[in-house]
Amino acid sequence: MNDKVFVPPIKIQGIKTKLVPLIKQSVIMDKESVWVEPFMGSGVVGFNIEPNRAIFADTNPHIIAFYNQIKAGTITPYSVRAFLEYEGKLLEQNDDEHYYLVRNRFNAEHNPLDFLFLNRACFNGMIRFNKDYDFNVPYGHKPQRFAKAYITKIVNQVAHVSQLLQKHSWDFICQSFEITIAMATASDFIYCDPPYIGRHVDYYDSWDEESEIALHTALVGSKAKFMLSTWDHNDYRTNEYIQTLWRDCHKITRDHFYHVGAKETNRNPVVEALLTNYAVTGTQNQLLKENAQISFFDMAAAMG
Repeated sequence: MNDKVFVPPIKIQGIKTKLVPLIKQSVIMDKESVWVEPFMGSGVVGFNIEPNRAIFADTNPHIIAFYNQIKAGTITPYSVRAFLEYEGKLLEQNDDEHYYLVRNRFNAEHNPLDFLFLNRACFNGMIRFNKDYDFNVPYGHKPQRFAKAYITKIVNQVAHVSQLLQKHSWDFICQSFEITIAMATASDFIYCDPPYIGRHVDYYDSWDEESEIALHTALVGSKAKFMLSTWDHNDYRTNEYIQTLWRDCHKITRDHFYHVGAKETNRNPVVEALLTNYAVTGTQNQLLKENAQISFFDMAAAMG
């Protein structure tokens, strides 16, 4: 592992890039532990932790298919470059007409490379599906999106994932969080980054209070150590579930700002919370109060 945070090729709302250093400092696992991630999303946390063994799971089959094809060698840095160069030229020529052609094609054929294209060309980097599980994010109106340097950046991200998969034993599985959490043993570590109840509602299978309660039940019933990412509060609201449902957990908080999301109300600075079933101690640059709330706030420059 190194200090530079690797950003994966698939963009996800609420990506934890800026929280990775804090999470890495707070994780407790050894070389034999399996990293279990029931809500893979972008995979940014697990990819930067770099465990020897890992289970990355998600109910979104398109995320899982994309990474399984990299693992199988079907998607390569070369194929990504060729695809994005070709589709990028068509986007530049035909603008929104080509975007919606690719979107319709993806909803019919579910090509992982089409998924990557849409993820980078859609509005605000969102991933959203309707009730029929069709991708329905509108065009981002950037016909020159796939410039040479931008394509190279994505290609390098895919190349890095490919290298990680050659070094480690990682599985990508499309399944529910209940099944994934049940796979963890006492020596494993579970990291959960579920949809934020009361904030994000665009999860592939939706997310509500019943889902939040089911997640709590599954985690507290596991013998593994776990860490859960959620939101604590912003200038307008407080996450009431932390004080009720999750009151049996330890908490670390930190300022965070999201750059993606359709609604302005969801783009305000938010205080993130990391909830654990173990006391986090000795973490660098934290005001430590064992068995109590741990809280610190970065200077604005450090968040850039």
